[in-house]
Amino acid sequence: MASLSGPRPPTEVDLVQNPALGALLLWRFARTYQGEVAREVPLHLAFLVLPMVLHKGSRNEIVSTRKASGLTLFAAKLGEQRENLLAIHDRARALRPLTLRSIGQGVQARLLSVDYPLATLRGNALETGEPANPSETIKNMLSAADKVGSWFTKMDTLQIAATLRVEF
Repeated sequence: MASLSGPRPPTEVDLVQNPALGALLLWRFARTYQGEVAREVPLHLAFLVLPMVLHKGSRNEIVSTRKASGLTLFAAKLGEQRENLLAIHDRARALRPLTLRSIGQGVQARLLSVDYPLATLRGNALETGEPANPSETIKNMLSAADKVGSWFTKMDTLQIAATLRVEF
């Protein structure tokens, strides 16, 4: 039976964990990655982006870590409380459906392309430019996605997995 008051207002989780925002973050991550190594992103790495960037604690650590310091220092900062570092793997599993929907939304909006035989993700060039006037939270998320994209170019997949204590 439908509520007389209409649909429920979106929760904070609904507002943050939506495929359109995920697509934008994956696009930014992929553009940075491609800009530094001139190749597309291995698709499995995309499944680590949203768990790191959407989680406020992880995002704050990313934003407060200089780009030049790299993934190792970020992991060490998170690892000061070991459960925070280990939580990335659990969040990656929990956010797998959101990541897939975000990739789908990004492909549909032509932000992203997937090469299925090679299992790679590409952030496409935009004709319209960056989103105008994002909120401070979105700016922080975009900055975090940039850093993660840059950090992932400095290590191979096995090193990234070992540093973040995740399994693919």
